[in-house]
Amino acid sequence: MSRLIVVSNRVSVPNSQGAAGAQGGLAVALNAALREHRGIWFGWSGQETEEFTGHLDMQRNDDVTTATIDLEPQDIDEYYNGYANRTLWPLFHYRIDLTEYDRSFGEGYQRVNNRFADSVLPLIEPDDLVWVHDYHLLPLGSLLRAKGVTNRIGLFLHTPWPPARLLVSLPNHEQLVTSMLQYDLIGFQTHEWLESFLHYIEKELGLTINPDGSIDYEGRNVQAQAFPIGIDFDEFVEGAQSAAAREAHDRLRASAGDRKMLIGVDRLDYSKGLGERFDSFGRFLTDNPEMAKDVVLLQIAPPSRELVASYQQIRHDLERKAGHINGAHADVAWVPIRYVNRGYPRDELAGFYRAADIGIVTPLRDGMNLVAKEYVAAQDPDNPGVLILSQFAGAALQMADALLVNPHSAEDVSEAIKRALAMPLAERKRRHKALLKSVREENVARWREDFVNALYSKEKVA
Repeated sequence: MSRLIVVSNRVSVPNSQGAAGAQGGLAVALNAALREHRGIWFGWSGQETEEFTGHLDMQRNDDVTTATIDLEPQDIDEYYNGYANRTLWPLFHYRIDLTEYDRSFGEGYQRVNNRFADSVLPLIEPDDLVWVHDYHLLPLGSLLRAKGVTNRIGLFLHTPWPPARLLVSLPNHEQLVTSMLQYDLIGFQTHEWLESFLHYIEKELGLTINPDGSIDYEGRNVQAQAFPIGIDFDEFVEGAQSAAAREAHDRLRASAGDRKMLIGVDRLDYSKGLGERFDSFGRFLTDNPEMAKDVVLLQIAPPSRELVASYQQIRHDLERKAGHINGAHADVAWVPIRYVNRGYPRDELAGFYRAADIGIVTPLRDGMNLVAKEYVAAQDPDNPGVLILSQFAGAALQMADALLVNPHSAEDVSEAIKRALAMPLAERKRRHKALLKSVREENVARWREDFVNALYSKEKVA
């Protein structure tokens, strides 16, 4: 069996007690694949160095080998904070108004991708499969090809892929996309993002899509497919039954009293639609005064990318909105929005999910959104909560039994909250049963196996 070389912006280094614990489901799945294929996980350590040397820090824990490099401050500023998170991230999430085009960002992005290529090259053996992850490293496959790598190389994009009419606003967009055609397999979260990519290939590059969905380019046949990601279902359910999860559940329920609880758990990011969510909840409180004091919204939003100005602004805006809504509606015994800027371990989150009557997941645009799936997995099947889900999340295609909403419409979301609060038990159980089946079957292990098998076999997965 071929080894697997995983390359990503950051590496989740397992601890000596194992790969699970505080790590997310994606890290657990990739570590499982690496153990199965005797592989290596390569990427940035998250640390700075005054001068880039290419030194590899090799570690082996829980039968997984990791290899990391440090980056210079300029690299981090231009590649990570710049091109990745101020250019590609907003553009890929349809926020062209927040997209920044700076030549130094593009130069830094190319330079760091070259550094990744040079550093991982000595680790790649002739029969290895190479699996590159996400928008940080789109040109890496072409750089490895230029250095003589003939191995099977795959790319999986965890974000949406924007429509061609938006992507063409990116300087040198043709160069970026043609560099991606040096991969053997390109994976997307949903068929919508796949179709956007293929439309660009036809419209802007003038290439023909083969009947099997592949692309022929410069002597290479490139497969492009959708591989919807899921959660590690068994691991998450086990965590949801832990003592820490039960304690978190009881603590939250006790604090809510007899009130119904809505929960949102999102990284602090403008793509998550948190401002619109607060506005929608405020609309619900205004439109339904007879129900208002019986409901609380808990929003957990750990900060991220705090050096990027747009992220500083979203935090300021949310604090202002929460204060305004609480000021307008609260009384001495009740505050409608609990806004928390910190993260929690996954087992505690599972307890919070189970305690909440409604899970509200309303991103403006999301590649998939695993919080929606975690909320469903955490529920008591005998008395499940209701999932309100944005129609613009990738997960909506698999989770049609959620209450699907337009997150841009405060009225639509407000009405969904009212409907969820009044939903009879029989309907809640019916919807949850269908959602749970999807979450259980479309899990992260299936995603990982489908992608690796497609990359290994060169055959299209049905």
